[in-house]
This record gives sequence, C-alpha cells and structure tokens, in this order.
Amino acid sequence: MANAPTYDMKGKTCFMSGATSGINEQIARRFAEAGAKVFVVSRSIEKVEATVAMLKEAGAEDAAGQSVDARSYPDVEAAVQACAEKFGKIDMCLAGQAGNFPAGAAQMSANAFKSVVDIDLLGTFNVFRAAVHEANRPGASFIAITAPQATQPWLFQSHVCAAKAGVNMLVKCLAMEWGVSGVRVNAISPGPIDGTEGMDRLAPNEEMREKYRQALALKEFGNRDDIADAALWLTSQGADYVTGTILEVEGGTTLGDATLSMKL
Repeated sequence: MANAPTYDMKGKTCFMSGATSGINEQIARRFAEAGAKVFVVSRSIEKVEATVAMLKEAGAEDAAGQSVDARSYPDVEAAVQACAEKFGKIDMCLAGQAGNFPAGAAQMSANAFKSVVDIDLLGTFNVFRAAVHEANRPGASFIAITAPQATQPWLFQSHVCAAKAGVNMLVKCLAMEWGVSGVRVNAISPGPIDGTEGMDRLAPNEEMREKYRQALALKEFGNRDDIADAALWLTSQGADYVTGTILEVEGGTTLGDATLSMKL
C-alpha cells in the first residue's frame, strides 16, 4: 500500500521564479507554511526582500532570494547554485514568471512579441535546465505556470498563446526526458484568478468581469489559494505518479462559453 499523501515540506528546498506577486507569491507562502526552505527570484530586489520577509513570518524553515531576469541563463544558473549552496539539493522547482498585455498582432512590435516569448518560454527553459542539475533526484518535482491560452486561440493574445503553447510542450518533453531520473515535470494552467494583475488586465471593468464570469461553467472566478493548493498537491507524495500533465484549475474556461447554461 502506498504511503499516505503528506504536505509536510520540512527539510525540503523549493526554488521559485516570479514568486514575488500574485499567484506565485501565494504558492511560495503555502510552501513556507508547510515548512519548506524557499528561494525566490524575480527582477525587483525590493519585491524579493519583501517576499523573503513574508515567507519567514509564514513559517518557512528558511527563506532567501535574489534579483534575476529569467531571460538570462547565466543569472538563473548563478541563483540556482546560490540556492543549492545555502539550502541543499532542490526538491521543488516552480517557473512562474510571465508577461502579458492585450495587443493585436498587427499593432504589436516584434520586440513586444519576442519579450513575452522570452519571459514565458525561454525563462521556463532556463529555470528548469539550471535547476535540474541541482535537483534532489529521484523525487524532485518541477512545475511550470501556463495558461488556457496555450490550447485556445484568444483575441489580442497571440504572443501569450504562442508562448504558453510552447511551455506546455516543453513540460511534456522534459517529463519524458527526465522521468528516467525520477524527476516529475508538470504544469498548472490557472483560469481567471481574482485579485491578480493578469485578471485586471483581461477584465478591467465590472461589465467585462460579469461577462467573463457568466461564460464560465462554475460562474465564479478562482482565488490564489486554488492554485496554491494544486501546487502543494503536485509536489506531494499524493502525486508521485503524475508527470507530463497540464493540470487545469480554471473553472471550466476551456470548455467553451457557458453563458446559457442552466441550473439543475
């Protein structure tokens, strides 16, 4: 009989990119509450320092971080090495950095398109490639944050759709390559999560929010805990046989427009 799932992260090390705001900050908090050692990176050193202080207050065994641009592999590699030297081998790695803004393809600059692809796709590759060499294997769990745009075409989101589709396929390829070493690679695809910068950009007023809400199967926006719970489970013993999976936590976003759905 398999061991019972546990969310006790004491003695384990988590490396996280883009973890100083929104969904990823809440994931970092949940790992801290479970007792993990958490190393966070993002471009703003002020946000890194504030997040590290929050994680220590939340119960992390220890917490640290540094300013890193995920688009620069040497910078990511140096941060991963700093994490391993301070906390030991990496048990959990989460790539959560993201770029997004509504823009029509004909009006978007080539550099703007490239920037989102570089942050989302290249950044995820950089984080995962650097971290796998310091991973505690077998047993390490890698998670990318993707989006419903990876599988559905969205107006004014060609850059995000392309980048996140690449992230999804990268996750599946790495799961195949690294599984032999006992490393699991998955992704979480959040739907509309209230109180986040991404949601504010996609639905900036109440009229758009209500239209978006009614199109969802569950008729409600998610919250940051919904995603943090999914991440906690994916890194737990309860998900030991899960790899190469895109876990959709999105209230039915990708099912189609449910505006005309009816109560039973």
